[in-house]
Amino acid sequence: MQTRSIPKPLIWLWLIATFAVLAEGYRQAIFISPAEATMGDIFRIFFYHVPNASLALIPPYINLLGSFGYLFWRNTNPERAQASDALAIAAAEVTLVLTSIGLVTGMLWARPIWGIWWTWDERLTTYLLLWLLYVSYVLLRRLSSSGQTHTLAAVLSIFAAVDVPITFMSIRWWRTQHPGPVLTSGQVDKSMLPAIFWNIAGWGMWSAAVLCFRYALERRRQKLDAVKSQEFLAEGDARGY
Repeated sequence: MQTRSIPKPLIWLWLIATFAVLAEGYRQAIFISPAEATMGDIFRIFFYHVPNASLALIPPYINLLGSFGYLFWRNTNPERAQASDALAIAAAEVTLVLTSIGLVTGMLWARPIWGIWWTWDERLTTYLLLWLLYVSYVLLRRLSSSGQTHTLAAVLSIFAAVDVPITFMSIRWWRTQHPGPVLTSGQVDKSMLPAIFWNIAGWGMWSAAVLCFRYALERRRQKLDAVKSQEFLAEGDARGY
């Protein structure tokens, strides 16, 4: 089993660029963007809530693609199946991190603005469901590595992929307590847009870096497991088992 590695200079360049973009996003969000007229400085959580909550809706489809790849190749091409499975677990973990940040920042914003930490409206409920699906996915993969577990995890990825568009459209389909579309409605002051877009770019680059790192780590684990299995079989043959 061989895995292609990304040149280290390119990795460092990406990490430095990611840190620089995140730093600029922080500067724009905390020091440059004006306070919102009615919410004041608490609105600055918005610059972190929106990027993470929005970006969290992308990796579920990478997870779904990897899951389908595993199911398609598991009996015909084990190498591709393992690569697809590594991609699936990496995307699932990135989704879990992003949705967790989205939920926490959302509650931190809701408490002073709404007076409550949580409300069971359609947007929050479907988003919580997405988080729960990936908590279940990651726990399932941690507890067992059998082929049946991989299949069950793939089923969870299908449910998650179905939940994503429902979550996205919930504020358009139903009248929710959660604010409606902000970026596309023109409700955001233009002076706040740089902070939003810098943070979307920064957290997007961070997510891509974590996804690639976790994929490479999983592929290395697969390689080590394969070597250990071969050594175990060779030892058994030597002893006449």
